[in-house]
Amino acid sequence: MTAPVVHSLREQIREHIVEGIVSGRWQPGERIVERRIATELEVSQTPVREALRELESLRLIESAPNKGVRVRNLTAADLEESYPVRAGLEAIAAELAVERLAEDCSALEPHVLALYEADREADGTAQVRHTVGFHRELVRAARNSVLLHTWEGLGIEVFTALSIRWLGTVQQSYAEEHEELVQAFKRRDPRIAELVKAHVLGCAPRA
Repeated sequence: MTAPVVHSLREQIREHIVEGIVSGRWQPGERIVERRIATELEVSQTPVREALRELESLRLIESAPNKGVRVRNLTAADLEESYPVRAGLEAIAAELAVERLAEDCSALEPHVLALYEADREADGTAQVRHTVGFHRELVRAARNSVLLHTWEGLGIEVFTALSIRWLGTVQQSYAEEHEELVQAFKRRDPRIAELVKAHVLGCAPRA
Protein backbone atom coordinates (compact mmCIF):
# COMPACT_ATOMS: atom_id res chain seq x y z
CA MET A 1 0.00 0.00 0.00
CA THR A 2 1.37 3.40 -1.01
CA ALA A 3 2.00 5.81 1.85
CA PRO A 4 0.10 9.10 1.67
CA VAL A 5 2.08 12.09 0.43
CA VAL A 6 2.78 14.52 3.26
CA HIS A 7 3.20 18.11 2.15
CA SER A 8 5.04 20.71 4.17
CA LEU A 9 3.13 23.71 5.49
CA ARG A 10 4.77 25.91 2.87
CA GLU A 11 3.66 23.53 0.10
CA GLN A 12 0.10 23.48 1.42
CA ILE A 13 0.02 27.28 1.48
CA ARG A 14 1.49 27.43 -2.00
CA GLU A 15 -1.21 25.06 -3.30
CA HIS A 16 -3.88 27.19 -1.62
CA ILE A 17 -2.61 30.35 -3.32
CA VAL A 18 -2.18 28.66 -6.70
CA GLU A 19 -5.70 27.26 -6.55
CA GLY A 20 -6.99 30.74 -5.68
CA ILE A 21 -5.25 32.21 -8.72
CA VAL A 22 -6.24 29.42 -11.10
CA SER A 23 -9.88 29.47 -9.94
CA GLY A 24 -10.10 33.22 -10.34
CA ARG A 25 -10.36 34.15 -6.66
CA TRP A 26 -7.40 36.45 -7.29
CA GLN A 27 -7.50 38.06 -10.71
CA PRO A 28 -4.44 39.18 -12.72
CA GLY A 29 -3.18 42.45 -11.27
CA GLU A 30 -4.96 41.91 -7.95
CA ARG A 31 -3.03 42.24 -4.71
CA ILE A 32 -2.44 39.19 -2.51
CA VAL A 33 -2.29 40.20 1.14
CA GLU A 34 0.14 38.06 3.13
CA ARG A 35 -1.44 38.85 6.48
CA ARG A 36 -4.93 38.00 5.26
CA ILE A 37 -3.83 34.56 4.01
CA ALA A 38 -2.05 33.86 7.30
CA THR A 39 -5.20 34.74 9.24
CA GLU A 40 -7.44 32.72 6.95
CA LEU A 41 -5.24 29.60 7.21
CA GLU A 42 -4.43 30.18 10.90
CA VAL A 43 -0.67 30.14 10.33
CA SER A 44 2.14 32.60 10.89
CA GLN A 45 3.16 34.96 8.11
CA THR A 46 6.59 33.32 7.70
CA PRO A 47 5.49 30.21 5.70
CA VAL A 48 3.09 32.42 3.71
CA ARG A 49 6.01 34.68 2.81
CA GLU A 50 8.09 31.63 1.81
CA ALA A 51 5.28 30.31 -0.41
CA LEU A 52 4.85 33.71 -2.07
CA ARG A 53 8.59 33.95 -2.69
CA GLU A 54 8.51 30.56 -4.40
CA LEU A 55 5.57 31.59 -6.59
CA GLU A 56 7.42 34.77 -7.51
CA SER A 57 10.37 32.67 -8.69
CA LEU A 58 7.88 30.84 -10.94
CA ARG A 59 6.79 34.24 -12.31
CA LEU A 60 3.21 33.64 -11.21
CA ILE A 61 3.18 36.68 -8.95
CA GLU A 62 5.26 39.85 -8.78
CA SER A 63 6.19 42.24 -5.99
CA ALA A 64 7.14 45.89 -6.03
CA PRO A 65 8.26 48.28 -3.27
CA ASN A 66 5.29 49.90 -1.51
CA LYS A 67 2.86 48.03 -3.77
CA GLY A 68 2.98 44.56 -2.24
CA VAL A 69 2.46 41.29 -4.07
CA ARG A 70 0.19 41.01 -7.08
CA VAL A 71 -0.89 38.31 -9.51
CA ARG A 72 1.03 38.66 -12.75
CA ASN A 73 -0.98 39.36 -15.86
CA LEU A 74 0.31 36.29 -17.69
CA THR A 75 -0.19 35.89 -21.42
CA ALA A 76 -0.06 32.78 -23.57
CA ALA A 77 3.47 33.83 -24.56
CA ASP A 78 4.50 33.90 -20.89
CA LEU A 79 3.08 30.44 -20.29
CA GLU A 80 4.60 29.10 -23.49
CA GLU A 81 8.18 30.01 -22.53
CA SER A 82 8.70 27.06 -20.19
CA TYR A 83 7.62 24.41 -22.70
CA PRO A 84 10.78 24.23 -24.88
CA VAL A 85 12.87 23.90 -21.70
CA ARG A 86 10.55 21.25 -20.32
CA ALA A 87 10.54 19.41 -23.67
CA GLY A 88 14.33 19.28 -23.68
CA LEU A 89 14.49 17.98 -20.12
CA GLU A 90 11.88 15.31 -20.74
CA ALA A 91 13.60 14.20 -23.95
CA ILE A 92 16.78 13.62 -21.93
CA ALA A 93 14.76 11.82 -19.25
CA ALA A 94 13.18 9.56 -21.88
CA GLU A 95 16.58 8.54 -23.23
CA LEU A 96 17.85 7.78 -19.73
CA ALA A 97 14.70 5.90 -18.71
CA VAL A 98 13.82 3.97 -21.85
CA GLU A 99 15.32 0.63 -20.81
CA ARG A 100 13.80 0.85 -17.35
CA LEU A 101 10.35 1.78 -18.65
CA ALA A 102 10.51 -0.81 -21.41
CA GLU A 103 10.69 -3.42 -18.67
CA ASP A 104 8.17 -1.82 -16.30
CA CYS A 105 5.69 0.98 -17.08
CA SER A 106 3.64 0.42 -13.93
CA ALA A 107 4.39 3.94 -12.65
CA LEU A 108 2.92 5.50 -15.79
CA GLU A 109 -0.08 3.26 -16.51
CA PRO A 110 -2.34 4.28 -13.57
CA HIS A 111 -2.17 7.88 -14.79
CA VAL A 112 -3.22 6.79 -18.28
CA LEU A 113 -6.21 4.88 -16.88
CA ALA A 114 -7.17 7.90 -14.77
CA LEU A 115 -6.89 10.13 -17.84
CA TYR A 116 -9.37 7.97 -19.76
CA GLU A 117 -11.86 8.59 -16.95
CA ALA A 118 -10.98 12.30 -16.79
CA ASP A 119 -11.46 12.62 -20.56
CA ARG A 120 -14.88 10.95 -20.35
CA GLU A 121 -15.95 13.24 -17.53
CA ALA A 122 -14.27 16.34 -19.02
CA ASP A 123 -12.69 16.76 -15.58
CA GLY A 124 -10.06 19.47 -16.06
CA THR A 125 -8.70 19.13 -12.52
CA ALA A 126 -8.05 15.41 -12.95
CA GLN A 127 -6.59 15.98 -16.43
CA VAL A 128 -4.05 18.37 -14.94
CA ARG A 129 -3.25 16.13 -11.97
CA HIS A 130 -2.69 12.96 -13.97
CA THR A 131 -0.97 14.61 -16.92
CA VAL A 132 1.56 16.12 -14.53
CA GLY A 133 1.73 12.87 -12.55
CA PHE A 134 2.55 10.91 -15.70
CA HIS A 135 5.35 13.25 -16.71
CA ARG A 136 6.76 13.41 -13.18
CA GLU A 137 7.03 9.62 -13.13
CA LEU A 138 8.69 9.68 -16.54
CA VAL A 139 11.33 12.10 -15.25
CA ARG A 140 11.74 10.13 -12.01
CA ALA A 141 12.40 6.99 -14.04
CA ALA A 142 15.56 8.65 -15.38
CA ARG A 143 16.96 8.41 -11.82
CA ASN A 144 18.81 11.69 -12.15
CA SER A 145 18.24 13.97 -9.17
CA VAL A 146 19.57 17.08 -10.94
CA LEU A 147 17.19 16.51 -13.84
CA LEU A 148 14.22 15.97 -11.51
CA HIS A 149 15.03 19.03 -9.41
CA THR A 150 15.35 21.21 -12.52
CA TRP A 151 12.09 19.86 -13.98
CA GLU A 152 10.17 20.44 -10.74
CA GLY A 153 11.61 23.96 -10.54
CA LEU A 154 9.72 24.85 -13.72
CA GLY A 155 6.40 24.71 -11.86
CA ILE A 156 4.92 22.22 -14.32
CA GLU A 157 1.66 21.69 -12.43
CA VAL A 158 1.01 25.43 -12.11
CA PHE A 159 1.58 26.18 -15.77
CA THR A 160 -0.30 23.12 -16.98
CA ALA A 161 -3.30 24.17 -14.89
CA LEU A 162 -3.12 27.75 -16.14
CA SER A 163 -2.77 26.66 -19.76
CA ILE A 164 -5.86 24.47 -19.51
CA ARG A 165 -8.07 26.65 -17.30
CA TRP A 166 -7.10 30.16 -18.36
CA LEU A 167 -6.45 29.60 -22.03
CA GLY A 168 -8.56 26.55 -22.72
CA THR A 169 -5.62 24.56 -24.07
CA VAL A 170 -7.07 21.12 -24.78
CA GLN A 171 -5.49 18.04 -26.30
CA GLN A 172 -7.55 15.81 -28.57
CA SER A 173 -7.33 13.05 -25.98
CA TYR A 174 -5.09 13.29 -22.94
CA ALA A 175 -5.34 9.55 -22.32
CA GLU A 176 -4.62 8.41 -25.87
CA GLU A 177 -1.61 10.71 -26.25
CA HIS A 178 -0.06 9.35 -23.07
CA GLU A 179 -0.98 5.76 -23.96
CA GLU A 180 1.00 6.22 -27.19
CA LEU A 181 4.06 7.19 -25.16
CA VAL A 182 3.68 4.14 -22.93
CA GLN A 183 3.57 1.90 -26.00
CA ALA A 184 6.64 3.64 -27.45
CA PHE A 185 8.57 2.93 -24.25
CA LYS A 186 7.47 -0.70 -24.24
CA ARG A 187 8.75 -1.26 -27.77
CA ARG A 188 11.97 0.66 -27.04
CA ASP A 189 11.21 3.06 -29.88
CA PRO A 190 14.55 4.54 -31.00
CA ARG A 191 12.76 7.85 -31.57
CA ILE A 192 11.48 8.00 -27.97
CA ALA A 193 13.25 11.26 -27.10
CA GLU A 194 11.88 12.89 -30.25
CA LEU A 195 8.37 11.57 -29.55
CA VAL A 196 8.38 12.88 -25.97
CA LYS A 197 9.74 16.25 -27.05
CA ALA A 198 7.09 16.62 -29.77
CA HIS A 199 4.38 15.61 -27.29
CA VAL A 200 5.41 18.25 -24.74
CA LEU A 201 5.72 20.99 -27.35
CA GLY A 202 2.28 20.03 -28.63
CA CYS A 203 0.86 20.78 -25.18
CA ALA A 204 2.10 24.38 -25.18
CA PRO A 205 -0.42 27.21 -25.38
CA ARG A 206 -0.30 29.24 -28.56
CA ALA A 207 0.43 32.96 -28.26
